[in-house]
Parts: sequence; C-alpha cells; structure tokens
Amino acid sequence: MSPILDLAGLTLEVTNLERAVVFYGHVLGLDLIARDDAAGTLELRFTNGQHLRCWMPITKQTSAPRLGTLGARGGSHVHFAMQIPVGTRGAAQAALDAHGIHWTEIDLGDDEFHDYGLYFFDAFGHGLELREVVIDPRDPRAPVVAPASPSSRPHTLPVIGLREVALAFTDFAAMLERLPRAYGLALHKCQTERNFAQFTLAACAEDDGKHTPRRWLYAWDPQVGLAGMLGGEHALVSFYADLGAVTTLVLSAGLPHLRDAHGLAVLDPAGHVFEFLEPI
Repeated sequence: MSPILDLAGLTLEVTNLERAVVFYGHVLGLDLIARDDAAGTLELRFTNGQHLRCWMPITKQTSAPRLGTLGARGGSHVHFAMQIPVGTRGAAQAALDAHGIHWTEIDLGDDEFHDYGLYFFDAFGHGLELREVVIDPRDPRAPVVAPASPSSRPHTLPVIGLREVALAFTDFAAMLERLPRAYGLALHKCQTERNFAQFTLAACAEDDGKHTPRRWLYAWDPQVGLAGMLGGEHALVSFYADLGAVTTLVLSAGLPHLRDAHGLAVLDPAGHVFEFLEPI
C-alpha cells in the first residue's frame, strides 16, 4: 500500500504573467486565485481544487519562499496531462482550433479500446495533453480528488483537473529504486523498449488507460516523448499523501527536507522538489 494518495498540483516556469493569465485562465478555464507581480507568481485552481502555479524565474527569488532552502523552482519543459470528460474530445479540438493552437492526436489504446490523447504546447513551451476520463463516483478507480465540471467560460477547454506529470531523471535505475523506497510511490510498470516508468498516484498500482480517472507520475531518462514532449528537467510537484508515513520514509532515506504547517517538502537527488500535503 502506498501513502501517496493523489496529485495535488504543479508549479511551472513562465516568462510573462499576463500571457500566463490569458492562456491558463481563458484557454484552459482555470480560476485565478492570486497574483503577485513583485514576486512574479500566479496561483490558479482547477474546478476540482487541484492547483497550477506559475513563476517567473527572478534572481534571488524562489517560486515558493518557504521552500527557498530546498532550491524549489517551477517546472522547466514539463510535460503534463489534464483530464476531460468522456465525450468532450471533439469540443476540446474545436476550442483549440478556435484559439489557433496546433494539436496532435495519438491513440494510446489498442484495437479493442481506443484511448486518444490530444497533445499541444502552451505559450511557454510546456507540453500539454488532454485525456478523456470517466466521471462516476461508483467507479472503483475514482481518485481522492473527485473530478468536477469544466469551466462554463465560453471557448475554454473542457478541463476538469490534472491527470499526470512527466519528469526526467538522468539516473533512471537509481530513480526506479528510490521513488518507491524514499516516498512510497506505487510502481505500475516499466516499458521494455525504453527507460519509461509509470507510477500510480494512489494506494495501489493499477493499469493506466481505458479512461481511468486515476492520476499518474511518469518518470523517464532525458528523451523526447510522444508528440515531441519532454519530461521536466526540474520541477515542483505536489501530492496528497499520508504525511506521517511519507515523513518516516523520507527521514529513513536521509533526503533534504522541510516539514512545516503546510506539509512536507523534499529535495530529490534528481533536483526535483516534491511537496506532500494532507488531503483537503
């Protein structure tokens, strides 16, 4: 059983706050919660409560002041996916066309079950993906953070939350051993044809695909993925978790960390900062 319960949020590096507000607010339909021009930060929320933070890299400032001792940054060249309800893929394509955003569609399923991903890039070079998911509280695969209805703003994508984050690890073998041992992440599988691992962000590993509403962490060595997507070179990713259990693992692993009223933040040897929060 894994103490990692779900994906809570992600921090990205951007070059212009106003462009970030337009893209993430008007194209994706996220709610703007806070903006600090002096600090170069934005905080936005998906309709289900997951967060997306944007940070302009500024000398001698950090993406999150409380995490300054860990060198926390936003994600650079991160690939991440978002959930849309089953049946809204056509509407998503139309919305991307309306905004003049080029997209690529790839079938990630098989002959028995088609599972399409829509790939495109944001205004800052981050690789984005949309995947259809089942919205049914009776589904045994339902995540801790339940999907919510998409934004009602016109011409926005029918996004209902984050689905996955993909990160790069130079030492793939060390990562594969460390992530379960030091954090308790549930390894689903590794691909045989390349260094690519899937971790289920839930108590137990399970199959990806078939419109599962689960969330995922993808980990690979530096490579170009589907539709030209790159894993994050460094990133600040937040997870909902059993804090006590994760803290015990992190202390045993001897990793640099910070524990405060907000939660637990850890500097991974690959340079990523992982933040663990109690479920809402």
